Amino acid sequence: MSQKDLLSEIEEKKELYGYQKGDIDKIFDRLDNAPNDYHLLYQLPTGGGKTVIFSEIVRRYLSQHDKKVVVLTHRIELCKQTSKMLKGFDVKNKIINSKIKELPDQDEYSCFVAMVETLKNRLNDEKLLIDNVGLVIIDEAHYNSFRKLFSYFKNSFILGVTATPLSSNIKLPMHENYSELIVGDTIQNLIDKGFLARATTYSYDVGLTSLKVGINGDYTVKSSDDLYTNMVMQEKLLHSYTEKSFGKKTLIFNNGINTSLYVYETFREAKLPIRHLDNTTSVEDRKEILSWFKRTPDAILTSVGILTTGFDEPTVETIILNRATKSLTLYFQMIGRGSRKLPHKDAFDVIDLGNNALRFGLWNDPVDWQHIFKSPEYYLDNLREDAEIELNFKYVMPDEIRKKFGKTEDIVLDIENEFKKVLALNQRSKVVLEKSIDQHATMCVENAKELNEARMLSRLLTDDIESRVKRFVNCIGKASKNYREWLMEDYYSKLTLAIGKKHREKNF
Repeated sequence: MSQKDLLSEIEEKKELYGYQKGDIDKIFDRLDNAPNDYHLLYQLPTGGGKTVIFSEIVRRYLSQHDKKVVVLTHRIELCKQTSKMLKGFDVKNKIINSKIKELPDQDEYSCFVAMVETLKNRLNDEKLLIDNVGLVIIDEAHYNSFRKLFSYFKNSFILGVTATPLSSNIKLPMHENYSELIVGDTIQNLIDKGFLARATTYSYDVGLTSLKVGINGDYTVKSSDDLYTNMVMQEKLLHSYTEKSFGKKTLIFNNGINTSLYVYETFREAKLPIRHLDNTTSVEDRKEILSWFKRTPDAILTSVGILTTGFDEPTVETIILNRATKSLTLYFQMIGRGSRKLPHKDAFDVIDLGNNALRFGLWNDPVDWQHIFKSPEYYLDNLREDAEIELNFKYVMPDEIRKKFGKTEDIVLDIENEFKKVLALNQRSKVVLEKSIDQHATMCVENAKELNEARMLSRLLTDDIESRVKRFVNCIGKASKNYREWLMEDYYSKLTLAIGKKHREKNF
């Protein structure tokens, strides 16, 4: 349901769904019985109606208490959306934005909506004070920027609301700021009840060992750009789109602006309808691009971060994760952009090009949020490492490549099994790679008439070769990055020589 439709429904009916009413009752049980300065955290999946729920909480709280409410967000777009939603619940409210320096009219309002940085600056200036605040609601509470305002509301009940109760900073866990977590309905239940669209995930194996982790705990933009701008990854992205999402409205998430611009050029050269959006895009251009995206049935929008929150376009049919992330929150936010239901849409696709589903599980898999809330370090420490994930990759040659080697019956080599045979015969371990090179050279020569054609075919084996070398390295134990890189270079060099030799033998 779009934001516009949601507001319209509220204005007409002002009705809540059963699961929303139940959660509101739980929250009010704490409001009525816990101390005035209690800190409560509430979790509900993206698309479950968190804004609707806390708008009803504000309405109900103001009807029962002679105190004021402050709603905090981290982005100006969310301020505006929240203010509109509150008005739909007949809550008169005022937005505190950068233009508001003082509040001479604060007695005319019982509810204020503010962006955290703006309110912090005003409170620090001591020019703007909000009296008699009984309830503070924090939207997207997992962002740590809100902590800096807690000291200004020491005697207020604080309600944090989030889809993912996992702090954006592991050094500042949420259980240090909130006494309790109330968990709402699960994604799967909301799908089963018809509130969210069903996701089908297509995962494409991607080698991520070249990625580096930054001080924020996630992969760096530079290392991501280096990986995702290379030709192999661009071709994999275009192939995955063509195979699973051609003609569908598609939203592509990237880690860096350079990557997104490469994606834009790659798709544009393929004559596909695509636009690019990032945080440097002007307000006017952004409005025009989003309008184009909304009205164009087969539109493709490649972006960087900016559309993970505060953006709602229910007609999105495919989400492409053209990036890897170690942030569970970001993972759910990105996929959540496609989960809105429409009368003609009850499902959407997710194309994963960052091994994210293997790291976190599928979007609709059950999550123990209470455990994550109480023991975030344990959860993060036990996430699957990239090297472990990649060990389980089984390379399957794409059909279009397999056709190029149609004259060869056997194109598979079990590296682990061959390694065991070599050990049993007391032979050198590299005999395994020599056998692999021989098989690849045979494949190229059998399916080519000329030497150059055979060498061109060898370029199609890059993913297969990389997979085999990785499995070989795992068999011999730990190996340095330099050694792994040398093995790859040595493999290609010997493959070129082997192709030349077999071609001569074939023709002479």
